[in-house]
Amino acid sequence: MINIGFGNFMASSRVVAVAGPDSAPIKRLIQDAKDAGIAVDVTCGRKTQSVILTDSGHVILSALAPRSVQRRLSGEEGKDEADNEE
Repeated sequence: MINIGFGNFMASSRVVAVAGPDSAPIKRLIQDAKDAGIAVDVTCGRKTQSVILTDSGHVILSALAPRSVQRRLSGEEGKDEADNEE
């Protein structure tokens, strides 16, 4: 399990991809997931920084930077503080 922000956790084995939310295809993917009811927003009202795609087709919106999620997936949690400066 990895922390994806604000006390929310997910199974790391289910992650297929982590992306930023700024490109048009990702924005379409988010909107389609919301329309289909498979989007999970764990940003707690903050700006979406990363979009986590799962093997079940769910789209998870997180306020953590994609690099932070990647580091948590690889077990390098101590380096997340530097991501807040980007």
